[in-house]
Amino acid sequence: MLERVKEFLASLNNSQEEQVPMSFATALAALMVEVMRADNEIVPQELDMVAKLLQRQCQLSAQSSELIRTEALQLVDTAIDLHRFIKVVNEHTDEQARIEVIELMWLVAFSDGKLDPQEDYTVRKIAGLMYVAHADFITAKLRAKDALSIAD
Repeated sequence: MLERVKEFLASLNNSQEEQVPMSFATALAALMVEVMRADNEIVPQELDMVAKLLQRQCQLSAQSSELIRTEALQLVDTAIDLHRFIKVVNEHTDEQARIEVIELMWLVAFSDGKLDPQEDYTVRKIAGLMYVAHADFITAKLRAKDALSIAD
């Protein structure tokens, strides 16, 4: 019995070591997908916004951004938590860039014309995990709201 447990734990370690490193674009897409899915309703405007933001932020073609978005949807479906994605984004960004990432999250949240409380909570949680100060979190929210001309 103990031998089977050891084999199982060894197989877990081997599978974790074999994981391909995640790209910044994929991690960023996964975080945007998490915001998009927070209200349990995925609408075309949100899907389009994620692809558009990936194109702009990561200098990707339309086809590449859609492929990464699709991969991110699958990754988020099987993810236990967001830490894997947050870690990659944090490793590739400085403080100012992390604030810009939070602004992207807000753009996704506002893209359907309304802000669901679960979307707000998800962006807030991601901002905390990325060590973005509350004042910067609010500034990013206001900039995104202004960019999309969302009324209160």
